[in-house]
Amino acid sequence: MRINSYSSSGVKRLAKALKVLSEANRLRILLNLGIECRPVTEIVKATGLSQTNVSFHLRALREAGLVKPERRGQYIYYCLHDSQLLGVLDDLSVWLETRAAGAPQAARAKRQSARARQANSNPEA
Repeated sequence: MRINSYSSSGVKRLAKALKVLSEANRLRILLNLGIECRPVTEIVKATGLSQTNVSFHLRALREAGLVKPERRGQYIYYCLHDSQLLGVLDDLSVWLETRAAGAPQAARAKRQSARARQANSNPEA
């Protein structure tokens, strides 16, 4: 789909999501979540950020609809709202690498490999 075909509200929604994703710590949190739900303590350990910082960023990610909390006993686990986001981020990363390296064929092969891995790890897709 061409960006010119997006409605004004669609462009605003996309800009809002990209703004949330543009913060490096939020992106690190999302990538560390992967397809698994994790408690805040594991996210803190995986990212090296303080609990206060992780909680702040999780709130922003939750408000943007990118993660969802799940209560499990006395703990709250955070999960990606939709694991397809990892594929989108991987595609963007490959696209950026392609532009930097100027190697479109290698990037296409890497993207196809990443999609195959994601399809194998997400049987619902």
